[in-house]
Amino acid sequence: MNKNKYLYKTGDSRYGLLATLAGFYLVVSGLTRLALAGQALAAHQAQWLDLPRVLLLGLGYDLVTSVYLTAPLAVYLLLVPQRLFATRMHRALVWSGFAALCFGLVYLAAVEYFFFDEFNARFNFVAVEYLIYPHEVFVNIWQSYPVGKALAASAAIAAFVIWRTRHRVRSVLATETRFRQRLRPALLLIAALLPLNFWIDATSAHTGQNRVADELAGNGIYSFFSAAANSRLDYDRFYLTLPGNEVIARTQRLVMQDNTQLIANAASPLARHVTHTAPAKRLHVIVVLEESLGAEFVGAYGAAQSFTPNIDRIAAKSVLFTNTYATGTRTVRGMEAVTASFPPVPAESIVKRPHNEHMFNWSTVMHEQGYSPTFIYGGYGTFDNMNAFFGSNGYRVIDRTDFDTPKFSNIWGVSDEDLFRNALLEFDRQQERGERIFSVIMTTSNHKPFTFPEGINGVKPQGGGREAGVRYADHALGRFINDLEKRPYFEDTMLVIVADHGARVYGREDIPVPTYAIPFLVYSPRHVAPRTVTAPVSQIDVAPTVLGLLNFSYDSAFFGRDALAGGDSYIPLNHNRDIALYRNNALNRIGFRKSTGTLRYDATTHRQHTATDDRDGQHDTASVFQLAHTLYAERRYRVH
Repeated sequence: MNKNKYLYKTGDSRYGLLATLAGFYLVVSGLTRLALAGQALAAHQAQWLDLPRVLLLGLGYDLVTSVYLTAPLAVYLLLVPQRLFATRMHRALVWSGFAALCFGLVYLAAVEYFFFDEFNARFNFVAVEYLIYPHEVFVNIWQSYPVGKALAASAAIAAFVIWRTRHRVRSVLATETRFRQRLRPALLLIAALLPLNFWIDATSAHTGQNRVADELAGNGIYSFFSAAANSRLDYDRFYLTLPGNEVIARTQRLVMQDNTQLIANAASPLARHVTHTAPAKRLHVIVVLEESLGAEFVGAYGAAQSFTPNIDRIAAKSVLFTNTYATGTRTVRGMEAVTASFPPVPAESIVKRPHNEHMFNWSTVMHEQGYSPTFIYGGYGTFDNMNAFFGSNGYRVIDRTDFDTPKFSNIWGVSDEDLFRNALLEFDRQQERGERIFSVIMTTSNHKPFTFPEGINGVKPQGGGREAGVRYADHALGRFINDLEKRPYFEDTMLVIVADHGARVYGREDIPVPTYAIPFLVYSPRHVAPRTVTAPVSQIDVAPTVLGLLNFSYDSAFFGRDALAGGDSYIPLNHNRDIALYRNNALNRIGFRKSTGTLRYDATTHRQHTATDDRDGQHDTASVFQLAHTLYAERRYRVH
């Protein structure tokens, strides 16, 4: 009997390379899952009872991913002629490729460990977006994590694997396999891709009540490519949608207040006139968007240990909104919410999407009121498309390239002290020109790698971590406030402080609500009496609320509401591919593939409890996001 006829069965053919690589990948992926599970168990984000399901589903995902990973190599091994396969040059190529793959798979496991530590998730849209800006991201990773040690360890492990499998690979390279013998196993492997593509997706592992456990059951490589494939997802196809008239009626009901009246024949069905009878206060308005400042660090928000004495100092003299939530977990989500009062429609923020120019936003109103809007950013505004978005939506953009001799900078930008110093210089120039100030300042220092200028009391400039980041951000903000208070125009200035998002993503839930809790306060001692507002407030309410404090009457297309004008607020939230509305203690979620669910959220204990499906609340949720998507897609997010 011809032994070569059955080579594909014994694995002694050239496809033995696939079996060796797939086996190594399954070991690496399984060990990665165990390491991540240990991390989650130690943080009490998963339970031992979750492990059987996690490991069983995880093995299935790993097998599926191994098929996807080896299919291109199977096609190559099918097509490469035996004469070329046996050459010395081709053997060197195979050895090099095998070594690179072994190294890459091990290093990717290390990267995923640190990603999970930050986001409690496998690779997702965040990982995809990071690759758009490789310079900033890779330098940040190098400065924030032990990359050198990970590279060295990955190289050592890869070298060990190559040494252990050298005889196996040599045997495969020395084996002659005819095309007819290669055809059947290659076709079987490729054919397996078709049902896998239709039957399994990134949400197939979501079978439990614990989001972190579901993430553990997933596969990082599979999740990454799934996120990349759906970064321009068809919203109507993947999320619950309703008839257009119902969507409009429901959203109008959510946004209307006693002092608003719908505008007939407007571009947006939400267009309404907002009326204030009190005299307008034409104050200078400075909005500070604080990077990654979660409410859990701020004493005025009940932090067990406050890292923000300067914020706490002015909080007692401010309008303090103690129950404020970000819309998402990325800076661009905070930007679209605060400046455009726009819900966090998946997958990408409107800041990064094409055709996002000339949208209704905060600067639209301020221009009409005689202001000169600026956007001031401590980094390079090309990152996340910030310059293009703000520049095409009514702001004069000032970024790192415009700053006067910064004293300290890292990969994300200049220090917050440099940022605020240059912002004050700009405001002084605006005053000399007789301009009315409206400015959005985006900070950068409270971000990994958490590096700062030397010599600041209580702040470690290197290795202090997130605590040092918050302390330094507060220190820089305190200096800015002190310097601003010395300006002659301060008495007629309204300072707004709000975070772009919380510190990090954590929690077992699909929508971990405490992650979104952020500070929001308005400081203008001469014009705004201090008070505490405990009602829930969203980032999309920031602009209409501040405009209400200024007593401006204006035409609005905002999704947000004036938090001080009465009525029930609604809080839109986004996490990866899930969206939700938090309203009246109910959290109604709309998931990928049109799934829905209702939970009760206890803001005191921060616990979520399963509740009877609230169909009406789910339809409200779908309406807000569907209308936002439609208005953006049809370029109708405007009044006229």
